[in-house]
Amino acid sequence: MPRLLLIANPLASGFTGATHRDVMRILSETFEAESIWPNSPTESREASAKAAADGVEVVAAMGGDGVVHHVVNGIAHSDTALGIIPAGTTNVLGRILGLPAKPIPAARYLATNPPQHRIALGRIEATGPKGGLSGYAVFAAGLGLDAEVVRQAETTPHKKVWFGGIHYARSAGWMFLSKFRKRPPTLRASSGDRTGDAVAVITQIHWPYTYFGRTPLRITRGPVTGLSSLVVETVPPARAIGLAGTAIAGRGLERIPGMRVWAGIDELTVTADPPAWFQADGELLGELSELHLQFAPDSLAVVSPR
Repeated sequence: MPRLLLIANPLASGFTGATHRDVMRILSETFEAESIWPNSPTESREASAKAAADGVEVVAAMGGDGVVHHVVNGIAHSDTALGIIPAGTTNVLGRILGLPAKPIPAARYLATNPPQHRIALGRIEATGPKGGLSGYAVFAAGLGLDAEVVRQAETTPHKKVWFGGIHYARSAGWMFLSKFRKRPPTLRASSGDRTGDAVAVITQIHWPYTYFGRTPLRITRGPVTGLSSLVVETVPPARAIGLAGTAIAGRGLERIPGMRVWAGIDELTVTADPPAWFQADGELLGELSELHLQFAPDSLAVVSPR
């Protein structure tokens, strides 16, 4: 019987104990299943890494984007596959992979022993005032405005749980009006022979990437064959409404003055002076002075229909 470790996030998910028991009952029909409720992101990552080292076939992340991010960083480049059981807050990778959006249907799908595929990740190497950072971004990473929005949203986590994308949209509006409306570029982005100064750099590994419920933000409309970066050189106040509408519609970002789309790149380097806040997959990871992001294909095995 294959083994499965379920890592559940009680803070971000909002599911009940009864739902958790039902999920474990369903999974136990197919797997030798064990469940843990980690006390920290570090514990999630370490438990995932130990499961991969022990040859556990599947580590299932039950919750939102945060638990997926930390589980992935534990099992990347191993033969252990990621299973996803969305619960509570936004689970972007689950949507990208076409998985059921509710815990019980997702558990039933996982219990059918469905196919596995390997997908790309973004390899992170970075330095900041508090030391180095290495790991992986699952679907997106942002330096500057994007990360400041996450930082603002995390100051009231209960609103994040209950209002989701609406809370992030309000945080984005407040952050733009209060801090970024007149901010000069403090980031320097480069990829190959391309360079640009920016107030924010947002990079997608997979689309759709979104804070707005089920509406995707697609930096590029074409198929993902590498990293796609949005280099925001400036955010003119007169274009703020148009930018918001274009972002929600998920198209035409490159037509807005001050926006540069670098699609299909293999690597990206961004320096920040002074250091800027950084987020990956909606997880605030601290301040960075230099970020190197590299496209890493076939880095992760996932249980999914596509």
